[in-house]
Amino acid sequence: MKAAAFTFIIIVLLLPGKAFSQEKLTLEQAIRIGLEQNYDIRIAGTQDDIDANNVTLGNAGFLPTVNGRVTRDFSNNNTRNQFESEEPRIVDNLRSNTTNASVLLNWTVFDGGRMFIEYNRLKALEQSGKLLTKAVVENSVADISDAYYEVVRQSNKIKALEEAIAISESRMQIAQAQYEVGVSAKVEILRAQVDYNADRSELLRQQETLQNAKINLNQLLGRDPVINFSVADSIVVDRQLNYQPANTSLLATNPNLQRLQLLRDIALYDLRAARALRLPVIGVSGSYGYNNSLQDPVIYGNIAGTNESRRLGFNYGLALSLPIFNGFEINRQVQNSKILMESNTLEYQQEQLRLHSELARAYSRYNNRLELLTLEEVNRKLADENAEIALERYKLGLLTAIELREAQRNQLVASNRLIDIRYEAKAAETALKLLTSSLLQETL
Repeated sequence: MKAAAFTFIIIVLLLPGKAFSQEKLTLEQAIRIGLEQNYDIRIAGTQDDIDANNVTLGNAGFLPTVNGRVTRDFSNNNTRNQFESEEPRIVDNLRSNTTNASVLLNWTVFDGGRMFIEYNRLKALEQSGKLLTKAVVENSVADISDAYYEVVRQSNKIKALEEAIAISESRMQIAQAQYEVGVSAKVEILRAQVDYNADRSELLRQQETLQNAKINLNQLLGRDPVINFSVADSIVVDRQLNYQPANTSLLATNPNLQRLQLLRDIALYDLRAARALRLPVIGVSGSYGYNNSLQDPVIYGNIAGTNESRRLGFNYGLALSLPIFNGFEINRQVQNSKILMESNTLEYQQEQLRLHSELARAYSRYNNRLELLTLEEVNRKLADENAEIALERYKLGLLTAIELREAQRNQLVASNRLIDIRYEAKAAETALKLLTSSLLQETL
């Protein structure tokens, strides 16, 4: 009872105000919260919105541009006109003002097909952004899964320590009883008390490690780091994953590889657009305008008056441009586009090799951890049995305190090794499923 009470006090001290309000958090709930609140996912989603907004006919160059323009100009001048055999004509403060208003239309009706190429390129960029977001989501889910099971791991280590503390407490009680009946020295009580305090000190450190693990998970979930919660009691490892099906589905499902494929397509669009620069461009233009000009005063012979002119009407035209020579710039752009396509192809092949290598390493690590898990499960049972026997023998006086302490520590070490290997096996499983993009579907 003392060990349980001590553990409860530790929780209260570490989590003030939270000890009585723990929520039960499952992995599925954690992932759903993360999908809604994780900042990496939300930032990637905003970029998706930008990419979707960019896919328009206007951005690709299909639609005309229409602009309105209004100007008003004023002038005030002194003029002197000298004609042969006539007196000079001098006008001071000759004022004029001009008003122009127009609506201008420009429309490229043919640009060598570049507008169609650009529209397809924008759609490919949008799809590429979605694949990037998918990769961010899957990586975030993997991080949340690992962080969740890290909390489970540290919680299980606390339980293992509490079991060790229970043995230490029993040992103190036995040593006290033996001392009272005169079959043991006081030094045995003191030694038992020292070991008991050492176990409690280790529990305090483990409580801090658990709290840090919870803070890390809350950070990934995009919520207040001081929110307290409890998690599942155990880690269940899928022991049925096979290498060949994962290797077969790798190329078809991995978003990073799919995105590199799209980047090759985008490079091909750039090449086509560069080649289209050699073709003519045809455009139409038109305007509807109003012009009004007023001068005052104006002298006509011997008559002084006001001159006013006004125009209102349409203008329209057709323009054709054909590149003849521009310093071989088109050739340079075509060559660069070809080089970029080759570079993207190499990146695609490199990513293929990297993913196959990563899958092979992940599967090897997964198999190794499964074998270790089986071994450590057996070791844990043996250590538990040994600790129980040692405690009973110590009660009967057939075992020394040092031997009991060794059996107790062996049990704790075996428990921690099993907990660590189970976590590592689960992490290896998560890595395999992340590579084949099956993690998100299976966790929700």
